[in-house]
Amino acid sequence: MIGYIYLSLITLIMNYNSTFKKSKWITFLRQYGPIPRNDNMYDEAIQRALKKNKIQPICFETPYLQELIDNFQSDFPKSVILTGTAGDGKTFCCREIWEKLGGSKEEWETNQEIYKLPLLQKTLIIIKDLSAIQDEEKTQLLPQIAEGIINPYHTDKVYLIAANDGQLIEAWNVAENTPQIEKARQLIETLLVEEKRENPEFNLLLYNLSRLNNEEIFSRILDAVLNHPGWEECSQCPYQTPTDSQQRCPIWENKTRLDGKNDQQLMRQRIIDLLELSRHKGTHLPIRQLLLLISNIILGHPDVKDKLLNCNQIPKITTQKTGYLASPYSNLFGENLSSRKRNKTDVFVALRYFGIGTESSNYIDNILIFGEDDPDLKQDYENLVLTDTFYGAHQQFRIAQKSYLESNDSQDSKEEFLNILHTQRQRLFFTIPQHRVAELKLWELTAFQYAGDYLEQVCRPLKQNQTIPKYLIFKIVKGINRIFTGLLINNQDQLVLATSGSYSQAKISRVFEEYISVIKKRGESVTVELNTDHNTPDFIISLSSHPEVDPIKLRLNLTRYEYLNRVAEGALPSNFSQECYEDMLAFKTRLLGQLNIRRQKEEEADETEASEMIIRLLELNADGIANERTLEIQL
Repeated sequence: MIGYIYLSLITLIMNYNSTFKKSKWITFLRQYGPIPRNDNMYDEAIQRALKKNKIQPICFETPYLQELIDNFQSDFPKSVILTGTAGDGKTFCCREIWEKLGGSKEEWETNQEIYKLPLLQKTLIIIKDLSAIQDEEKTQLLPQIAEGIINPYHTDKVYLIAANDGQLIEAWNVAENTPQIEKARQLIETLLVEEKRENPEFNLLLYNLSRLNNEEIFSRILDAVLNHPGWEECSQCPYQTPTDSQQRCPIWENKTRLDGKNDQQLMRQRIIDLLELSRHKGTHLPIRQLLLLISNIILGHPDVKDKLLNCNQIPKITTQKTGYLASPYSNLFGENLSSRKRNKTDVFVALRYFGIGTESSNYIDNILIFGEDDPDLKQDYENLVLTDTFYGAHQQFRIAQKSYLESNDSQDSKEEFLNILHTQRQRLFFTIPQHRVAELKLWELTAFQYAGDYLEQVCRPLKQNQTIPKYLIFKIVKGINRIFTGLLINNQDQLVLATSGSYSQAKISRVFEEYISVIKKRGESVTVELNTDHNTPDFIISLSSHPEVDPIKLRLNLTRYEYLNRVAEGALPSNFSQECYEDMLAFKTRLLGQLNIRRQKEEEADETEASEMIIRLLELNADGIANERTLEIQL
């Protein structure tokens, strides 16, 4: 009888699955995920998938696109070079411009490398990928491009060229080295190195798409994905709103959490924080990687084909109650993938750098482990764990937690709970309410404890033309002073320059050279300002108002900010990063060089001959404040 019921149940499920309507949109969204593909044909593969599934494309406003269209529609258009890393959207821009200016989709789908289109007074030549052009053809094409850049009045052609940044200059080496070729090559090199878009003397605009902000592009793409009409296919799905929350479709659950209607878009904001921090760390993530990230957040699951869910797998996932493995908070770091795949995917390498899941605090771990039984932790346990039955207090978590607390000797059970603990820390980073960030020390869940201060009190105020609090500058100066001297000094309103007498990079430097006032005084000052070229903070030290004594700048990226704050709090320099330590010593050498220039200018103004040599040594008082002791040596 039991066997008959079981067989009937299986038959019922199979019959249901055979009539279960699958979403073409979900099938298409998988194409953006971390699945095997030929990246050279990425755009073409996406276009084929759109056409096959009759899906509307994911449309979002691309920076510069309208500028480029306006340029080519003007009376005297300039040639344009689009450069950047693979996946920055160069082919997408070329196709959009082609279609906006009247080119047909059918012709574009012939997959040529060069397209021609008539404009008002000139002919537009679109080169979809300069590196794909054969050398023989380049030798004929490049002189024509150079002519369009150097002497635009002598040609009726204007160009739109896409080329990866590493191959752009190399391509010009193929052509015969004529004066025009050399001038065009030199112009492009200068624009790339100086990160400029144009030189008014030439008829060229160079757009480096690698300079786009990770976080701004991510927001646009995310809105386009979440608001796509394809989601309407899910409206009739029985797994969208089942009576048992454990039977809910994890795809829809993840989409809902990214929507952020229930948490004021808290998860989205934390992702944006990490992407912005990655940019300040010097990591650029192209559009292709951001699309991959969003697809993986929504569809990731470690136990399915390609590690990405589709509608066919949902009945099995819900029956086996493994929906919790599709946690978007873990998918965000590529946890659904093999370690080999994760380590080859730029966006996961960038996000895993923060150590979320590995790093923690005692209080957070105590909540997760002992919260149910500890009266002091119970309220936080209910608010942060029990309220989330899908990815928080799911059945497997409760079983593993109980087994761990009962001291089950099985190594497998301990390992299982530690893995679940890892994913719970990741979840908490994206779900701890904003008003409890300081109380629960959110950023201790990352490798960068000062990252929140860096974002909220340095980067974002500077971007809004606000000054940053002086106490933050004082703390940075305190850290720098400890590195420059090798002593645990507490001076913070003055920068202390010292050497070992002859060697500026000695670990201990007691020979005092000079104080530099943090507060502006006689041309001296220490400030943090926005570098508008890179949209990142610069730590700037001015030693003199003399025009020949230049200020010294240090890029204040996330790693350096974290390092200096940790040193200011008492950590020894070698405890964090040898590379950061060497950066600071190189910065000190530059400062000492400018100090020597300042002294030379002062000596030129004072013509009296020195009759003595003064040596000043550093001494620390009981409060850790450095003072100088002067020794005079008669000459």
